Amino acid sequence: MDKAIKLDGRLSRCAEFVRDGARVADIGTDHAYLPVYLALNGRIKSAIAADINKKPLESGAETINRFGVSDIVKTRLSDGLAEIECSECDDVVIAGMGGELICSIISNAEWLKNSEKRLILQPMTRAEILRKYLYKNGFEILREQAAEGGGRIYTVMLVRYCAKSRELTAAQSYIGRLGFESELDRAYIRGVAASLEKKRDGLAAGGDIESSAAVSEIAVEINRLLQGVKNDEDK
Repeated sequence: MDKAIKLDGRLSRCAEFVRDGARVADIGTDHAYLPVYLALNGRIKSAIAADINKKPLESGAETINRFGVSDIVKTRLSDGLAEIECSECDDVVIAGMGGELICSIISNAEWLKNSEKRLILQPMTRAEILRKYLYKNGFEILREQAAEGGGRIYTVMLVRYCAKSRELTAAQSYIGRLGFESELDRAYIRGVAASLEKKRDGLAAGGDIESSAAVSEIAVEINRLLQGVKNDEDK
């Protein structure tokens, strides 16, 4: 039997955000690497490795059996959280999906509106839409850090329900609670600014000057924040 399992930077960051002794639901588990890793390291009480498709669950079951943690980690066929009960988990991991899909999964599980629950969210795309949705619907980001996986930089959010709705500024929706102390966080933010600049240029080339100007304002604000950090470092 294998003794260890390695996670990439993206899933490692998700693992960091899981609370010790938690019951975990890993949504879109694929090969079940994350819950198996947590079980092998004695981090969790139990885990449900869930996926909407049978084939990934079969791969997940193979991983679970290979590492001998079938007493702790169970697989379950589920469309998002549809087949997961509130009483079965404390921490919910939703990783490796687009931000809009993550919003949909959360919106279909009313029991997540519980301040005792924690969400660990890792959007592959449209993180700004996810952040806006969270704050508008009474959730808050407690912690956010960048992580690397497959040669790309992503963000991982630790979230809870706080029952207070608020709107984010455009810049806040793009950088969230990422800090400027970490080089990886700064690299993520630089990538966001570059993507916005590319979008700005595309809109301008297409003749949509108004939208281009709006996107430009966001990019300028983010670059201003980055430049402020650089100036502080140079002092």
